[in-house]
Amino acid sequence: MTPHDVYIAHLSKDKKFKNIIAAPLSEIPVKKNIALKLIASIMSQQLSVKVADVIYKRFLQLYGGKEPRPQQILDTPAPTLRSIGLSNAKVSYVHNVARFVVEEKLTDTKLRKMEDAEVLTYLTQIKGVGRWTVEMLLMFYLGREDVFAMDDLGLQQAMTKLYKLDPTDKKAYRAKLQSLSARWSPYRSHACRYLWMWKDAK
Repeated sequence: MTPHDVYIAHLSKDKKFKNIIAAPLSEIPVKKNIALKLIASIMSQQLSVKVADVIYKRFLQLYGGKEPRPQQILDTPAPTLRSIGLSNAKVSYVHNVARFVVEEKLTDTKLRKMEDAEVLTYLTQIKGVGRWTVEMLLMFYLGREDVFAMDDLGLQQAMTKLYKLDPTDKKAYRAKLQSLSARWSPYRSHACRYLWMWKDAK
């Protein structure tokens, strides 16, 4: 069996979920320079993909179109970062990440050796880095297969629709999301991607 066959077979045990499984998902290569990906993720918060891409391109242009080192970012004055379209808060969060990476001597290798829960605890110490940001990093840059981004609005909307959930009682609703996602473990990242695709295709 291929890796695709394994997670598709597992997720297909959930009868409702089986209906939204299309073709196998594309592979997510494990990326390099994860610290920079964290910064890009902070920049893109609450922005459309299109706007986020524009801002990130402007950011790279500050460094001659190349990926900057954390120290270079730290040395970039706040007004310069604001000039590419970042808010004051995001400028300070970007500097916070760069400072953390420099002080902790954080490398891709160090993160790859950590368990998912360790990465979450470690990176959410940084002011401006929330749980969702780290979950996206785990899923799309560290290639972890069993991440469920509970607070992602798109996922919540897709699950509400697919399982006809009632979100009025927040506590009961979150417990239901958790118990449904537990069925998909250890392939929750793949399940999230299918739910996003299904929602976007509707």
